[in-house]
Amino acid sequence: MTTSAIAPQGSHFGQSASSTGRDIAHAVGGDKEHVDPSDIAVGVVIGRASEYFDFFVYGIASALVFPSVFFPFADRLTGTLYAFAIFSLAFIARPFGTALSMAIQRRYGREAKLTAAIFMLGTATAGIAFLPTYESIGATAIVLLAVLRIAQGIALGGSWDGLPSLLALAAPQNRRGWYAMLGQLGAPFGFLVAGGLFAYLSSSIPAEDFLTWGWRYPFYVAFAINVVALFARLRLVAATEYSRLLDDRELEPTGIVEITRAQGGNILIGAFAALASYALFHIVTIFPLSWISLYSEQSVSQFLVIQVIGACLAAVAMVASGKIADRIGRRRTLGTLAVAIAVFSGFAPTLLDGGNVGQDTFILVGFILLGLSYGQASGTVTSNFAARYRYTGAALTADVAWLIGAAFAPLVALGLSAHFGLGYVSVYLLSGSACTLTALWVNRTLEQRE
Repeated sequence: MTTSAIAPQGSHFGQSASSTGRDIAHAVGGDKEHVDPSDIAVGVVIGRASEYFDFFVYGIASALVFPSVFFPFADRLTGTLYAFAIFSLAFIARPFGTALSMAIQRRYGREAKLTAAIFMLGTATAGIAFLPTYESIGATAIVLLAVLRIAQGIALGGSWDGLPSLLALAAPQNRRGWYAMLGQLGAPFGFLVAGGLFAYLSSSIPAEDFLTWGWRYPFYVAFAINVVALFARLRLVAATEYSRLLDDRELEPTGIVEITRAQGGNILIGAFAALASYALFHIVTIFPLSWISLYSEQSVSQFLVIQVIGACLAAVAMVASGKIADRIGRRRTLGTLAVAIAVFSGFAPTLLDGGNVGQDTFILVGFILLGLSYGQASGTVTSNFAARYRYTGAALTADVAWLIGAAFAPLVALGLSAHFGLGYVSVYLLSGSACTLTALWVNRTLEQRE
């Protein structure tokens, strides 16, 4: 293992853009082939934002729409839990999508793999807009919803293009925190658009119309966004200079069995090191919507506006995380924020049960902590991987982190809180913080032994 942390996510190019461009150009044999890192940055942000938009549209609909549309036979709480169970299927399917996509890339190339993945993601998301309701075709509607959700997960697993890792490998030693932040900006941007659309639709049309046809519009929009994202990313991946850079840096797929045997421990350490922020992710985005719609007097559309404001604060916090991480170190930043999330968890029950003011405070503070932590959560220990395993290792580490940290968060948090009290939200967040701190300690211990 090495002591430097190389992130698999992109970052901001500000003052170091020109020097990084020279570094990348030198990597392919001199300055004759100029590679503009800002182009990679645009591709990374657009690609990640489109993926998050698709998943947030589905997540918001799971809390607000699907219980009534697909599970009308159950009471509202049970229907929401059913919807959240299907919500988790994409995260279960994602590692399988990664494995399949790596095989496709080895045989047909990056362009074919990425095209297939983004097309599947957009088609599956838009396809949900055309689904008949339970009242129309019965349980078949639920089956079709589950199939399309699984397709979303497989597609997201296949959408890894290696560009964030390329940026990280070219980042100056003292700017890696800043570079790691950029790809993560897709999350608040994606939520801002998705939440804004649902807030507008739910407030501007009658509730009956919203549940009949209004909720479908964000799913239509997803396909157009994915088409734009596909061309933005293919423009980079298909370019000769970028392909040569990816090859030169050994950013090529490896077999899942091979990397699991050789680097399985590093995958787990990387996933658990990010768990505090992944646990917080859906606790401030999807779970609160279900809680508000079930147990609060606050208007859902107004609450969505508060969440959109929170997403803006998260974006600012992510930018700040880059500066903080470059000053004190990425791992120390992540550990400090794990402690902060643990402290925040102690106030979560009081805030969520504290009326409009308490609930809004929970959202705004939670989004700020999410921005600070999630901005540095990806790839903090990716330097553990040998060079030939970084491409696949970064993808699988993210898959496992999403699966164990975020996939079941809305389901577990709502189910336990509804039956046993909001204290279980604290328990969930505390467990994530404990896992992050333990993984960082294990990683540091192993490095010292090396």
